[in-house]
Amino acid sequence: MKDNSVTVKGPNCVYCRLKPCSREPQATKPNFCPMTTHPEVVNGSIGKYVGILEDLHRVASLVEKEGYCVWPRLREVVEFSRKLNLKRLGVAFCIGLSDEAEFVVKYLESKGFEVYSVCCKCGGFDKTLLGLNEDQKLKPYTHESICNPILQADLLNYVGTELNVVVGLCVGHDTIFMMNSKAPVTYLIVKDRVTGHNPAAAIYVKNYFRSRLDIT
Repeated sequence: MKDNSVTVKGPNCVYCRLKPCSREPQATKPNFCPMTTHPEVVNGSIGKYVGILEDLHRVASLVEKEGYCVWPRLREVVEFSRKLNLKRLGVAFCIGLSDEAEFVVKYLESKGFEVYSVCCKCGGFDKTLLGLNEDQKLKPYTHESICNPILQADLLNYVGTELNVVVGLCVGHDTIFMMNSKAPVTYLIVKDRVTGHNPAAAIYVKNYFRSRLDIT
């Protein structure tokens, strides 16, 4: 961990040991604190919580208050959606997590929501259509469908979902989905095949994952 007296290019809050912003915003802060170096950006942010963003933020805070360390994230999605009076939810899922996605959809339906789901391989387009060659497939010289996050977003946009839930999309494919979804997006499951979809495990036991994290 870097010492706060060392010059750090900000914003870089990870190197602040005290995090005074959380409880004592007027306390002394490190010289790279954004509240000191970029006050116009910091102060300007609060005025952007208007309309749907204000509603989302307010409800997220209420869910945090009521379910903190009690509700699992799946329950939080339900309560968040209820407080926003949402009716129509979307689930964009990886084909490798079909069982998990089925449970999620049925659970959400049991709570009264209208739920639509789209698998990542929908469309069945071969990977070569996006410039990959046969040697870059997991199984060369076989049909291998691309993950199609744009189609997932387009279909959920078409049926008018009000909140979309990501279940296990690949790194990068999730990015494309979020960029194309008209509805707000929240994560439920982050894909990590190595850790049983628990990416934090590689951080908590980083010595065990040293070689796989390429830590020298």
